[in-house]
Amino acid sequence: MGPASGGTLEVSRPWSRVVLKMSGEALASSASDETLDAAVVRRMASEIVDAVGELGVQVAIVVGGGNIWRGTVGAGEGMDRATSDTMGMLATVINALALQDAIERAGLPTRVLTAIQMAQVAEPYIRRRAIRHLEKGRVVILAAGMGSPYFTTDTPAALRAAEIEAEVLLKGTHSGVDGVYSADPKVHPEADRFSEITFGEVLVRDLRVMDLTAITFCKDNKLPILVFDLMTPGNIRHALAGREIGTLIT
Repeated sequence: MGPASGGTLEVSRPWSRVVLKMSGEALASSASDETLDAAVVRRMASEIVDAVGELGVQVAIVVGGGNIWRGTVGAGEGMDRATSDTMGMLATVINALALQDAIERAGLPTRVLTAIQMAQVAEPYIRRRAIRHLEKGRVVILAAGMGSPYFTTDTPAALRAAEIEAEVLLKGTHSGVDGVYSADPKVHPEADRFSEITFGEVLVRDLRVMDLTAITFCKDNKLPILVFDLMTPGNIRHALAGREIGTLIT
């Protein structure tokens, strides 16, 4: 079932609390060298605000920092991996603040919680505090990963989702791939897209939809993942509403 173009959403799997994982690259401009595309950030913020207002869903967001810095790039150039990854964590804070500003301009109170202490910029991540913010109707943006190097932001997204007792981890893709396929659809156009697939099948087939650590963690903790195209206008609202888009991993 494809997503509708607008209006009231038909909810098929209504979520009450979710973690939305978005990459930093999704916030970058494809038309210039800008690391943040204000129009894209505003559009995503608007969809989140609309869905929260319409559905009452509690939303926590984990954002990456790859539009500014990727730890593996620095490590590949000889930089100390821990230092390079720390720079990447700080990049996620920049993206989180941009999202916070856009969401609040769109009309919803928002809190940025970071895994690295920076009191003048954001609140420290405390599980009970994050849950309390969600219960009060605030969007919570979780930045700086887990505060430790050697992990992609997929893994802290899975960890935070389990900690705050989210019903699902929404994994938004930015590369034009709208779910989990039997093979890379960019290389194999004939590849089939799954509407649903099990964690076991993902692992056996070695379908790299997320960091393997995150996939295994979600499997062990029975946390479903919805993989969908983040960049298609309207898809964030559809994913938050539980519409049948992308691929559901259970």
